[in-house]
Amino acid sequence: MRAAANVTPPTGHCRGAGGSAPVVESAGGRASVEARLWESKFVRLCRFDDDRRGRDRIGVVLDDAVADVSEILDALPAARYPYPPGDALIAALPDLRPEIERLAAAATPAPLSSLRLKAPVANPGKIVAAPINYQSHIDLDLVGSDIAHAHIISHISKAGLFLKAASSLVGPAEGVTIAFPDRRNDHEIELVAVIGRTARNVPRERALEHVAGYCIGLDMTVRGTEDRSFRKSADSYSVAGPWLVTADEIGDPGALEMRLAVNGRQRQKANTRSLVYDLPKLIEYASSVYTLYPGDLLFTGTPDGVGPVKAGDVIECAIERIGSMSVAVR
Repeated sequence: MRAAANVTPPTGHCRGAGGSAPVVESAGGRASVEARLWESKFVRLCRFDDDRRGRDRIGVVLDDAVADVSEILDALPAARYPYPPGDALIAALPDLRPEIERLAAAATPAPLSSLRLKAPVANPGKIVAAPINYQSHIDLDLVGSDIAHAHIISHISKAGLFLKAASSLVGPAEGVTIAFPDRRNDHEIELVAVIGRTARNVPRERALEHVAGYCIGLDMTVRGTEDRSFRKSADSYSVAGPWLVTADEIGDPGALEMRLAVNGRQRQKANTRSLVYDLPKLIEYASSVYTLYPGDLLFTGTPDGVGPVKAGDVIECAIERIGSMSVAVR
């Protein structure tokens, strides 16, 4: 049985000229969406299925409603085997935005609460992750043998980056299924950058030019002696959502508040200004080793406060200017 998502949309993400958040009718019609929607220059893209046909669909989030713009998928370039690397929608997003805006303005929004949100990127080629990228995580969390085990904890420059299996990716509605019920399984909230165009040996000064947008990441981890990539790559151990916020809304990703609670009790709270390697440095570092393709996900690291979860728990994650999501643990 699939877990239901309880996704709380952010407020004021579609502000009018006066700074107030417009109201969107959730069931009765567009309520002047066309007149108000694109006063803002950013887009919040979500991926969902509508529970009737079970097909993945694409939507633009409007406060507590979603405008279905799935027709945009017909505009993606035709591809044949061998398929090009990367996610086709993310790669084409800059060219498709005007049409996405037109489709959203013409759509009748559906209630956000009625939709099952999946990960906003369907086909990431890889998930790159940064270990020990908050000093507080090193100082306060990684001091017990039940967390660190035999792993040597040091600076990220010595630890390097690691890869998570793309098959571990799910959205908030799909939830987390504990793969190691006899072991400690921990939550780790992270800012996730979605790569927008191919990047190789990118200097930090131009790194953010290669970001399509951002989402919330939940990096699930089973503690033990195995390699990180193994312990973090079980199915459903990479949660991303609730939507992709295009980079133009976020502005500076180095000053975002984040928090995580389990069953209503706060466990993690930090700001991305405390990253050891900030996002430009991470992209520079990663692209010096891997070619980054559109749709690749970069998990930027977690602050202190990680802790165990078990079946029946609900993990609530929030990052400033992105939104929040609730993820059920099974």
